[in-house]
Amino acid sequence: MAQNKQLLLQKRPVGLPKSDTWKLVETMIPEPKEGEFLIKCEYVSLDPAMRGWMNDKRSYIAPVQIDEVMRAGGVGKVIASRNSKFTVGDSVYGITGVQQYVVTDGKGFHKVDPSLAPLPMYLGTFGMPGMTAYFGILKVGELKEGDAVLVSGAAGAVGSVVGQIAKIKNCKVIGIAGGVDKCKYLIDTLGFDGAIDYKNDDVKAKIKEYFPKGIDVYFDNVGGEILDAALGRLAMHARIVICGAISQYNNTDEVKGPSNYLSLLVSRATMKGMVVFDHAKDYGKAAQQMGQWMLEGKLKSKEDIYEGIENFHETFLRLFSGDKMGKLVLKVSEG
Repeated sequence: MAQNKQLLLQKRPVGLPKSDTWKLVETMIPEPKEGEFLIKCEYVSLDPAMRGWMNDKRSYIAPVQIDEVMRAGGVGKVIASRNSKFTVGDSVYGITGVQQYVVTDGKGFHKVDPSLAPLPMYLGTFGMPGMTAYFGILKVGELKEGDAVLVSGAAGAVGSVVGQIAKIKNCKVIGIAGGVDKCKYLIDTLGFDGAIDYKNDDVKAKIKEYFPKGIDVYFDNVGGEILDAALGRLAMHARIVICGAISQYNNTDEVKGPSNYLSLLVSRATMKGMVVFDHAKDYGKAAQQMGQWMLEGKLKSKEDIYEGIENFHETFLRLFSGDKMGKLVLKVSEG
């Protein structure tokens, strides 16, 4: 009989998670009760935010508990239903967790159309990363036509979409990424105006070169020294969007804060954190707009897909090594 493979959080990691942070178990495939339906999960999303969800600290969302299924967004197909709103054969997106099957009452799940876009794209451009990019740059960053925009983590799932939206809005866009190939991808494929290779370039000098009049909007995905370098080159009334700080997530000592924060005062600038869930009521509108941009050839999407729930740990580490391009996705279903 088929079993449900689940990845459970076994202990809270210190620093970069090791393989024994989780344990893979097999359980019976659950049966839906009245009002519920059963999903066969096909793909799960791997996101930097997952590292924070493992910490037992105050945050915008409760931590994953020990022996709970590791939290993750996922897409899959309804294979049994006792819920009138979801029928067998529907493709759905929601917080499935890292497992092959999940039963839900439908709260937080919505239908997606695999004929309009491949399922993994609903974990990227049409999922949480795409929504983060859209609302982060347009609403929180208050993007205006002609702005000079700097994006860190620019070859990632969020940063790549942020930069493309800024280009659509006729802005100058420079991306920061790690390695020659990623920087070439930003310019040649995504249409960025320039790229800074943080592994090989003098980031501070390059920012000064690209932004002689200062940065109007800095979209930050990495924190640390790169945030500090951007703070030192702000234009008047600049806006900084704090989306993430991946350079700090695995610290074993204190998080390194910006020493250049007084630039905010001098430039009358703002630095604001953003969490995508705050904009949930407008997800549909954002997806419609991004779908239109994609049809027009203005927006490109890239998913980096790996296979096997057993390979979760080594795939997850790609988030922090930078050994991936675009949206990191894991195929967990078999067959």
